[in-house]
Amino acid sequence: MSVCYLAIDVGAAKLAAAVVGENGEVLVRDRIATPQREVFAALSRLVLRVMAAAPTTPVGCGVGCGGPMNPVDRTVSPLYIPSLKAFPLAAEVEALVQMPTMVDNNAKTIALGEAWCGAAVGLTDFVSVVMGAGIGGGIVSGGKLLEGRLGNAGHIGHMVVEPDGRPCACGGRGCFEAYCSGRSIEEETGRPPQRAPQSIVERTGILTGRVLASLGAICDLQLAVVGGSVALGFGEPFFSSAQAELDQRARLSFLHGFKVVPAGLGQLAALVGAAALARQT
Repeated sequence: MSVCYLAIDVGAAKLAAAVVGENGEVLVRDRIATPQREVFAALSRLVLRVMAAAPTTPVGCGVGCGGPMNPVDRTVSPLYIPSLKAFPLAAEVEALVQMPTMVDNNAKTIALGEAWCGAAVGLTDFVSVVMGAGIGGGIVSGGKLLEGRLGNAGHIGHMVVEPDGRPCACGGRGCFEAYCSGRSIEEETGRPPQRAPQSIVERTGILTGRVLASLGAICDLQLAVVGGSVALGFGEPFFSSAQAELDQRARLSFLHGFKVVPAGLGQLAALVGAAALARQT
C-alpha cells in the first residue's frame, strides 16, 4: 500500500479532515461546521472518524489553522475561534493521532500544496492567498516558504487598504480583511458572501489587486494563487477585477506578467496543503 498522510484543517467556519495519498489525491474526507464551544472535542471526533476509514495507516499528520501562532510553545490563537486562544494544538493532535504532527498557518500550508500539485508547480516565487472567513497568505520566495520571526509571515489580510477605516478583529483599522473577508462582507451586506451584490464582488477584486501589487513589488512575485470560499465563490468577475487592478497598479518592469489565478486545488486546497506540510516530517 502506498504512503498516505492525515490532513486537518481548522477554520472559523468549518473543521475538516482527510487522508491524502502520496500524489495529493484525497482518499477519504469529512467536515463539520465549527462549533461555538468545545471545538477540539468536535475536531477529535471528526479526526478519529476519518482515521478509521483510512485505507492504510498514515505516516504523518499536518494541520492547517488560522493564526497567529507561537512556534516556541506550539500554540495557536486563531482570531475567529476565541476558545482556542493560546491552545497547544500540535501537542493535543499528536496525542490524539499518535503520529508526528506539524501545525502551521493554513494559508502557508495551501502554498505548499499548490507548489506540490496545484497551480504553482515548478514556480519559485509566488503567493497563495486564502479568502474565507478571514484572509491569509503564504509567500514562496526563491523556492522557500517564508516563515518570519515567529512563523507568522504572510498575514496579508492585515495590510491596510483604507487608512482610518473599519475596525478589524486584529485590533487595527482599515485592514484588507476588514473589507474582503467573508465575515466582513456578511456584516456589511446582511447576507452571506455568495449572495453579495456585484458592486461588492468588484470592490473585493479591486482591493485584492491593490494588495497584490504592493506585495509583488516587495517580494518580486510571478503569480498569485487565490482560493477560499469567498474568492472561488465570486468566480470569474472577482478574478477579472483583481487582474485589471493588478495590471494597473503593478507598473515595475519585473512585475510584467504577474497573474492572479484560482487555486488549482480548489476547495480541497486546505486539506492537500495540510498533507503537504505532513510530507515535510
